[in-house]
Amino acid sequence: MLLFGAVALDSAADSAPLPPADIDLVGQVQVVTARYEDTLLDIARRGGLGYTEIKMANRGVDPWMPGEGVQVVLPTQHVLPLAPREGIVINLPEMRLYHYPPASGGVPRVVTYPISIGRYDWRSPIGVTRITQKVPNPSWTPPESIRIEHAAKGDILPPVVPAGPDNPLGQFALRLGTPGYLIHGTNRPYGIGMRVTHGCLRLYPENIATLFEQVTPGVKVNFVSQPYKIGQAFGVTYLEAHHPLKEETGRKEGAVGEIARLLANRGVTTAQVDWATVRQEIAKPTGMPVPISRQDDETLLLDASGEAEAMRTARQ
Repeated sequence: MLLFGAVALDSAADSAPLPPADIDLVGQVQVVTARYEDTLLDIARRGGLGYTEIKMANRGVDPWMPGEGVQVVLPTQHVLPLAPREGIVINLPEMRLYHYPPASGGVPRVVTYPISIGRYDWRSPIGVTRITQKVPNPSWTPPESIRIEHAAKGDILPPVVPAGPDNPLGQFALRLGTPGYLIHGTNRPYGIGMRVTHGCLRLYPENIATLFEQVTPGVKVNFVSQPYKIGQAFGVTYLEAHHPLKEETGRKEGAVGEIARLLANRGVTTAQVDWATVRQEIAKPTGMPVPISRQDDETLLLDASGEAEAMRTARQ
């Protein structure tokens, strides 16, 4: 197990005490051993991960047959998104949902889940909305556009799909103030962590059951698009990189420029940054927090750099 000096997640619930405002990391990177019958999707679900993030963290590993005894990295450490730590925050490029439930026993917490998001041609929204309704055992009334799309493939959808095992919404749905959008479960859990929806957000059945129980109508839901997240903890600066959304790649000043701006906003100068590591993460994102503070002497970041090297070795 590789520890990065962050608040540890409860692996059973992907829940952690909310760190102080000057600490942005939660969780810890883990390494598990694949069994002969495992796929990366099996390992991802057991570890509270989606397909894309576990694949990025394990480049070169066959997703369908990793092989018995292969060491698989679980990217279960995260930089919290740059957004108010309240309600629900959904970072679309990361395909991950962060829930900040009301403090229990005076201890604020954060719970995080992998999600599926909208395809390029059926985009998930950006901006702030709220949960307006909780719907157990939902039926699904597919819009006409979706019925036409399915019919073109020879799949004729009924006007209403009743609740049950064939319902793509799963057992629970949270209706949002943005018309037409839901956070819901699924009857196809192996699509979690991919861009496969018509704009809604899908969670594993066990995750939506927990979230459904914990939230109430009126909870804020903040959709953000942050492919590059900057975090700080105990004097070390971290970069967590993901692939930008395809439809947004032309809107930024370039990855390096955007990261420089994010660093400046945190009071980090360019001279304090290891730009070789930054460019490496941009080129091949691992989806994990990587220390990018410049090493000005032999002792600076000794622990962090050693853990990062161990993590890279485990992925090889």
